[in-house]
Amino acid sequence: MDVTPVQSLDVSRYMGSWHEIAAIPQFFQRKCVRDTRATYSLDPGQPLIIVENVCTRDDGGKERVLGRARPVEGQAASRLEVTFLDLFGEYRFWVAADYWVIALDPQYRWAVVGHPTRRYGWVLSREPRLAPVVLAEIIGRIKSQGYDACQFVVTPQTGGLSVRRPLCEALP
Repeated sequence: MDVTPVQSLDVSRYMGSWHEIAAIPQFFQRKCVRDTRATYSLDPGQPLIIVENVCTRDDGGKERVLGRARPVEGQAASRLEVTFLDLFGEYRFWVAADYWVIALDPQYRWAVVGHPTRRYGWVLSREPRLAPVVLAEIIGRIKSQGYDACQFVVTPQTGGLSVRRPLCEALP
């Protein structure tokens, strides 16, 4: 079974801030312990999306990284490439990662982002907390894409879930 991105994505509605509810742990997020957020905005005068990721470290300090995203040429807007490599003031996409929106709330209140290999995955929400019924729906969508929901780990959020544990164990 292949990972399948959503058929359409209104990029302008996707812009804004998202709380990371859960993610498959990645080495580049190893310092992040809570309150991870991603903010997307259109890059003025460019066909690119500005990506800003911010999280809180164990010592209370912040980690911040800036990148750029662009739609994959010839594909739906739900298939993006993201890079954080900035050389001499230009973002280089020859080291870009696939960023596919694979599940999306019709009102853009939550999204699931994945990778065709299933090595990466994020559950994002406009709010720091999701209702249990919504979380159950998201877990079902993750499984329908061939992911193991237990690989996703809850990201503690102020005002949301506070315990780091597998997403498959997050429901009451």
